Amino acid sequence: MGIRFNPSRGATLGVEWELQLVDGESRLLRQDAGELLGDVPELSEGKFTKLRHELMESTVEVVTDPCFTVQEITADLGRTIGRLRDAAKPRGIELACTGSHAISDWRDAVMAPVARYHELVEEMQWLVRRIQTFGVHVHVGVTDQDKAIPIINALSRYLPHFLALTASSPFWNADDTGLASARSIIFGDLPTAGPPHSLSDWPEFEGYMDTLLRAGTIRSIKEVWWDIRPHPDFGTVEIRMFDGIPTMREVGMVTALCQALVTLFEQQIDRGYALPRPAAWVVRDNKWRATRYGLDAIIITDDYGRTAPLRDDLYELASELAPVADRLGCTEQLKVVGDVLEHGASYERQRAIRDEGGSLEDVVTATIMEFDENRFVGPREVVHAGTT
Repeated sequence: MGIRFNPSRGATLGVEWELQLVDGESRLLRQDAGELLGDVPELSEGKFTKLRHELMESTVEVVTDPCFTVQEITADLGRTIGRLRDAAKPRGIELACTGSHAISDWRDAVMAPVARYHELVEEMQWLVRRIQTFGVHVHVGVTDQDKAIPIINALSRYLPHFLALTASSPFWNADDTGLASARSIIFGDLPTAGPPHSLSDWPEFEGYMDTLLRAGTIRSIKEVWWDIRPHPDFGTVEIRMFDGIPTMREVGMVTALCQALVTLFEQQIDRGYALPRPAAWVVRDNKWRATRYGLDAIIITDDYGRTAPLRDDLYELASELAPVADRLGCTEQLKVVGDVLEHGASYERQRAIRDEGGSLEDVVTATIMEFDENRFVGPREVVHAGTT
């Protein structure tokens, strides 16, 4: 089976941002995506849509055009979200984004009226019906198909970094799960989800996809939902590891991180270097550590079991990528890594509200504020402001 990869013109970018529709009074999720999308047909209808259905009616996905810079990405997202917000406000709908919603019950979710989603539910049942989760996907262009698989292998070392920086789903069905990211467990239970398979090259990827198709495991390669996967039609690698991200600043941060890493790896390939390929057990173990402990994880740094604090590794990574980010024009966005390490990832900010005596409704209010105001909200701003 031949899979044609459409090479990109450099490290182009695309972002998909799954947003929550939240009732302005109850703070519960609203299952009104269809009606809201109907209010903005210029963005939600046609071949190239900027606003789309996701699996549940509680979600609207915002999709960018192909871009060359992180600044273009955030400007594109900002224009679309501005129009969506204008349509949502009269309906009493607020927008937010975290990997899970703190208080809504997944059993209250309504499936989007998309045939493909209903087929998935019929096939996988409970595994799909409970996926009332939210994430962010970042596409980065790759200039040659022979580079795609080595770059994905190298990126797999950074699954814990991607997840811990954005972990935002400590609560599920109004319970504290004890995890930094419940979403990574819920979505990762799908049969073809999880870390990417460690493959040698593009022909091996083609052969593996052909095997899955012959076996009836998948009907299309789009049903392979790895944490990082190649997207042949777009000519990109797609990093899907991120939890729902509450602020535009953090979306810019992860986009800059992805673009800088892929650019660095392309340059290393062009110079004749072999990219690192961590052992599958290391990748799986590190993903679990970030799922459980977030930024406080102690991650495995080599195939011999040596370890290091993830926070330290993130500081070193940001420093290493700084020259690449400078050439790409995304230095300021990459610096937000330091802000997250200082002020906490979303799962930490949410738990801080509970620690201050706030309710889960306060947690949801804070995520709405963070999305609206594009900043990190401290617990005292919500708990002592009479906003519940």
